[in-house]
Amino acid sequence: MEHLLTYILMAVLMSMLPGTDTVLIMRNYFAYGAKGAYYTVIGIATGLLFWTCIAVLGLSVAISQSVFVFNLIRYVGAAYLLYIGIRVLLTRSHLQIQSLQPTDSSVMMHQPTKHYKESLLQGMISNILNPKTVLVYVTFIPQFIDTEGHVHQQLLYLGLILTLIAVIWFIVLVGLLQHLQHVLQKPKVQLVFQKLTGLALIGFGVKTAL
Repeated sequence: MEHLLTYILMAVLMSMLPGTDTVLIMRNYFAYGAKGAYYTVIGIATGLLFWTCIAVLGLSVAISQSVFVFNLIRYVGAAYLLYIGIRVLLTRSHLQIQSLQPTDSSVMMHQPTKHYKESLLQGMISNILNPKTVLVYVTFIPQFIDTEGHVHQQLLYLGLILTLIAVIWFIVLVGLLQHLQHVLQKPKVQLVFQKLTGLALIGFGVKTAL
């Protein structure tokens, strides 16, 4: 497989570019702490693995060539981002990280579990319904495929590498957020970020739709 190092470098840069995934991770870190952010990362990885399987099966190209299917993914994904953004924007109270450490064991068993599942689903659904993810597998990854080799196997390897790089970067991002936790715990900082997050998600939703 030629130009593997180039592919890895470009995949790293693509993962580090701020986008919907970054906003969701930061939002859920504010809302549910580091564990909520890690669950979001798991969801993102699940979404990327979903498209890796689709690409290996050869369906990603078919989806990209179908105007109806591609637009369906685009508009549903845009609507989902708008929904999350509006929901975050309309939340009146700021999010306290300290409040996510309940002393009541029953609350620890039930309430956080719901939040963590929600975080995971947000990361997964936002990637599955993201048309940009489809384009990555249709336009970016194929540039590094050796057509004389086993194409499906190469698609699998490259998809797994992209997923691994994304997960590593997002784990680093969560670590940076933890390092800055003393700043992030300030109510004014959280309230401002909450509103900016809602606006960013709405902006990504509009951009996706257009």
